[in-house]
Amino acid sequence: MINAIYKDTKDNMQKSIENVQKEYSLLRTGRANPQLLDRIRVDYYGAPTPLNQLASIGSPEPRMLMITPYDKSVIAAVEKAILASELGITPNNDGNVIRLSFPQLTEERRKDLVKIVKKREEETKVAIRNIRRDKMDELKEIQKSGDITEDELKKAQVEIQKITDEYVEKASKAAKAKEEDIMKV
Repeated sequence: MINAIYKDTKDNMQKSIENVQKEYSLLRTGRANPQLLDRIRVDYYGAPTPLNQLASIGSPEPRMLMITPYDKSVIAAVEKAILASELGITPNNDGNVIRLSFPQLTEERRKDLVKIVKKREEETKVAIRNIRRDKMDELKEIQKSGDITEDELKKAQVEIQKITDEYVEKASKAAKAKEEDIMKV
């Protein structure tokens, strides 16, 4: 029973780490990354369809993405979706492919991105601590029902805290790695 709580705790905390890493991958760092386009939905025959299902996305240069739609008739809709997104980049359409050129980040923009990373890091740590609190409450309920002893409760609480510390450290490392990536010139 307690081992299931440990496993559930680790699983939930790992999901928090994976979620923040995915969010970090969507932050623009001055280099072209196809994952930046993951959230873009294109109106394809009336249905919002993910861009990566309608086109191949490549990176011929470090600061450029090239989008090649499988169906050339959708190129205008793709361009419209990119313009409507929060990327802040104007697509260059030549009729066959769309090119997105990413300008070099300014020092001010880099600092803003680092602030966003720190905010997301703190949100992730709060989520991890909330998971810890919920599991501690769950353990106390199990102890009240008489399924575990007071000593087993104390051991379990220490173990939950160790797991929490491990995942808080993972969140810090992920944020530090993203900050270094952003501040690279």
